[in-house]
Amino acid sequence: MTQYKVLALDLDGTLTNSEKVITPRTRADLMEAARQGVRIVLASGRPTVGIRPLAEELQLDQTGGCILSYNGGKILDCQTGEVLVQHEFPADLIGTVCTFARYWNVVALTYDKDGIVTEQPDNPYVLEEARINRIPVRGVPDLPAEIAWPINKLLLVGDPVDMPHVEELMQQEFAGRLSIYRSQPFFIETMPLGVEKSASLDRLLKRLGLTAANLMACGDGWNDLPMIRYAGLGVAMGNAVPAVKATADAVTEDNEHDGVGLAVEKYILGREATDESDRI
Repeated sequence: MTQYKVLALDLDGTLTNSEKVITPRTRADLMEAARQGVRIVLASGRPTVGIRPLAEELQLDQTGGCILSYNGGKILDCQTGEVLVQHEFPADLIGTVCTFARYWNVVALTYDKDGIVTEQPDNPYVLEEARINRIPVRGVPDLPAEIAWPINKLLLVGDPVDMPHVEELMQQEFAGRLSIYRSQPFFIETMPLGVEKSASLDRLLKRLGLTAANLMACGDGWNDLPMIRYAGLGVAMGNAVPAVKATADAVTEDNEHDGVGLAVEKYILGREATDESDRI
């Protein structure tokens, strides 16, 4: 019986391939792991509405799996519907972040129950976020004035050439007030202070009476670094950024070649590789 009772999976670049789908082999491996009692957590910067279709595909409502959305801002138990972890974005900083975004020529967006809300609905990076999540975009004239509900994050999107500098400026401007991560070259996640995947996974594990030693995590991007470090077994995808590979305990195949499935087979299901192409 595996020591890994919880399996946390980043989505884009990890669980899903370039077509944003789960490959058949990986899906079968995850379903088998769930049947054996492993709790699967889909851990992403995506909004809850953008993760739900994948959770339904993996039948997490039947196996006690969870959705960790907004980079850790919220954890939902798919079986009971209970919100296990919730972090709300500071209301007094919404306008400040949006003003910052406008000044540096990047676009801020957030989410309502149906999809994306933003001032620039035709921006190509906004449309990419919509494509990734398969959700609609609603344009509004003034985003801070529109938000009348608790939000979990603001996403800033822009040209990948500019984003490292914008991220550095944000880290300076909002030090001690927000948690800020770059999840894609063109995405900067802005979250309530202290929110990231590992912190929320730690709270989930404690609720379950488990520790980090019982967690296996797979990821590829900068925002996955905390959970890769935290997990008892941190697995980097073959397509992961160099920092994730350097931090991980193991490196698997890329997201186009069943990287998650192969890692699950080896470390959870206990299957040996059958040929050289299956080795990780």
